[in-house]
Amino acid sequence: MKVLILGAGYATRLYPLTLTQPKPLLSVAGKPMIDYVMDNLAAIAGIDRVYVVTNDKFAGHFQKWADEYANRAPFAFTIINDGSTDDSNKLGAIGDLNLVLQREHVDDDLIVVAGDNLFSEKLSAFGEFCRAKNAPVLGVYDVGSLESAKKYGVVAVNRDGVIEDFKEKPAQPASTLIGIALYYYPRATLPLVAQYLAEGNNPDQPGRLIQWLYPRTPVYTWAVPGIWYDIGSKETLDEANRIFARKH
Repeated sequence: MKVLILGAGYATRLYPLTLTQPKPLLSVAGKPMIDYVMDNLAAIAGIDRVYVVTNDKFAGHFQKWADEYANRAPFAFTIINDGSTDDSNKLGAIGDLNLVLQREHVDDDLIVVAGDNLFSEKLSAFGEFCRAKNAPVLGVYDVGSLESAKKYGVVAVNRDGVIEDFKEKPAQPASTLIGIALYYYPRATLPLVAQYLAEGNNPDQPGRLIQWLYPRTPVYTWAVPGIWYDIGSKETLDEANRIFARKH
């Protein structure tokens, strides 16, 4: 199994913090955000390689991080520079996913995760669930407020946990259950990424791929345990520091 960490954004809302450091490498409660991603994914059995896709500005930063993290990890890292230099020429998250699939000839089950996802719990059960279903899986989380849900993709599921409806950033959310940037794509579904882009769909916002995918093939959901946190501003970064400092 392979993992792809999305880390090619410029996080302009966090300037000046992200002028010289990519958002996933900003510290929360004493360690980089991306460490929370990797520490909790590392509990999944069978991962043998982790790809990190980033931009030309921060490729060196991620290489340095990966070289250090690899000393305590049982898998190899590959840093992929998508060649972009700012928001005007970025490929978008789905464009980056496709780039990695094509350039690295990925032919394996794949977990895709945003590098700024703060997880508090191990994700070993996610790996087990994905293997059992052998179908696309979306990580979901209850944000607890309709106001908060407006910022995300809101999900409705049937009794089997399969997506019945997915609305990206709805003005009037039907629930507080959202899709987060944690995805599983079994090997057989990977060619659909190129099809999605070939049809002229939006290459950014990875949830849009799920929005396109679920009417075509069953997409299961998996509820993320513990605390999940999304950092989009200095205020939420400060709040995450408080929450995770307490936890550790």
